[in-house]
Amino acid sequence: MASVFEKLRAHLTATVSIAPLVTFRITFGFLMVFSTARFMWLGWIEDHYLDTILQFKYWGFHWISTPGPLLLYAIHILMIISALAVMLGLFYRIAAVLLFLTFTYTELLDLTYYLNHYYFVSLVSALMIFLPANRSFSLDVWRNPGIRLTQIPRWPIAVIRTQLAFVYVYAGLAKINYDWLILALPLKIWIPANDQLPIIGPLMKWKATPYLFSWMGMLYDCLIVLFLSIKKTRLLAYASVVFFHVVTGMMFQIGVFPVVMIASTLIFFSDAWHERLLNGLRKLINKVFSLRIADPFRRAEQVATFAAPKWLTVLLVAHFIFQFLFPWRYLLYPGNLFWTEEGYRFSWRVMLMEKAGTATFYVKDGPDGREGVVINDEFLNPHQEKQMAMQPDMILQFAHFLAKHYEGEGMSDPQVRVEAYVTLNARPSTLLIDPEVNLVEQKDGFKPKKWILPYAY
Repeated sequence: MASVFEKLRAHLTATVSIAPLVTFRITFGFLMVFSTARFMWLGWIEDHYLDTILQFKYWGFHWISTPGPLLLYAIHILMIISALAVMLGLFYRIAAVLLFLTFTYTELLDLTYYLNHYYFVSLVSALMIFLPANRSFSLDVWRNPGIRLTQIPRWPIAVIRTQLAFVYVYAGLAKINYDWLILALPLKIWIPANDQLPIIGPLMKWKATPYLFSWMGMLYDCLIVLFLSIKKTRLLAYASVVFFHVVTGMMFQIGVFPVVMIASTLIFFSDAWHERLLNGLRKLINKVFSLRIADPFRRAEQVATFAAPKWLTVLLVAHFIFQFLFPWRYLLYPGNLFWTEEGYRFSWRVMLMEKAGTATFYVKDGPDGREGVVINDEFLNPHQEKQMAMQPDMILQFAHFLAKHYEGEGMSDPQVRVEAYVTLNARPSTLLIDPEVNLVEQKDGFKPKKWILPYAY
């Protein structure tokens, strides 16, 4: 065992080119600039945060409030500026911290819009704070040539590769279930609706296509990191990355996530490949702006070193232990994971189910026993109502919101119950929540929610 750790330590501390980390910094920063500007351009600040009465909160983060319009726009502008600074390597450490804080803050404003790739961006933004990604081909080096590096230990690059490996491998493992592999669900529901796609559209009509895509998707996620890590299979593996994410991007509304993954997996390419890429970019910049930027990877000009302090080593080890263990927490809960969703989030389960529901809430005035039906869209936008109706913790939050609202309307002891009928992977809809339970008396937390009814199928 000791020899294994020694070999791992030797591998992670071996000297390699800084170029892959620099490429990742530039592409990640650029995509964050683009995606944030796109978010603002599409009017999603208003749709998500300003034109809503209620924001659903992540457990433990109810204290995070939504600011006014001016401050919210200022936060997004600061996010763009910090992402641009990360891309350029300007005041890099400060910029990386600001990017992490601004992005994660906006992500935590409303649980409704949780996406795995938002979680991925938050994690990578945090990791980038501690990596020497600005020590070459950056404005920080132009300001202070003494920090310039051409080579670094392998571990900073391994940090990004390992985080990507968790995303892919856990997404693949999650697909090893009966519905996905044997019944080809939910792809059997989704794929026929994409028969108008160019080139591959006719394939979507074949009965075998959902099964083929289900098995290919599982194998792709489980094995792609391995094949990207092997030189002989890297080009073919990367071609499959591009194909996979382009096709999923065309089939589903998942924003810039496909582009993020296509760009991020470039970090598995060789040092020489990244040096050629960045030197090509350098020559283009020189030509367009009439500059004379020298080759940033000339080994003879190495003037600094970089080593991880012990506290950072401990922090990174703790991070990856958490990444390894946390997705398995669902094993601590009874029942069907896709039904209860206890332990579902933050575990890289990507588009594994087709789930929809309707939730009818009843509010009773305790003293006189009068009960009325709630009109959900008086309080929620369509996307919030759709997501809430099938997720137990959001149903609970809405019930507590309704209790406070009607208490403000004069009810002295409002009681709230719900009839939530949910369908999972096109099966007949059935009750999700015990309709006799007063949800006002229930609390959210890590304990199993006994008011969720067992899955009937």
